[in-house]
Amino acid sequence: QVQLVESGGGLVQAGGSLRLSCAASGIIISINIMNWYRQAPGKQRELVATFTRGGSIEYADSVKGRFTISRDNAKNTVYLQMNSLKPEDTAVYYCNGNITARQSLGVIRADYWGQGTQVTVSS
Repeated sequence: QVQLVESGGGLVQAGGSLRLSCAASGIIISINIMNWYRQAPGKQRELVATFTRGGSIEYADSVKGRFTISRDNAKNTVYLQMNSLKPEDTAVYYCNGNITARQSLGVIRADYWGQGTQVTVSS
C-alpha cells in the first residue's frame, strides 16, 4: 500500500520560510509525477508546483521565484521550499503523486494524496 505523508507546515510571519516534505512509502517502482497543491478556505484546490520523473518542473505564477520543488529519489521524498511567504499563501498544502508500485494485486500505477499540512502566514 502506497502512502504519502507530509510534514513541515506551521505558522510563520510574512516574509518567512518553511520547507514542506512529502515522503512516499510502499514498494515503489517509480514516482512518475509529484505535485504540490494547496487549498485555502472557500477556494478551489490550486496546483502549486510539479516535478516530473524526467526532471521537468513547473510552478504556478503566484509562487514563481519564491517556491522551489525538489526531490530525493533515494528517500522517495519531495520537498517544497517556500520563501518570502505572504498571507495569501495560507492554505492546507497537499502532495499528490502518480506512482507505480508493487501491491498485492500486482504492479499498479495510480494517483495518491497526502493528508495535508496547514501553512499559516501572519501579516
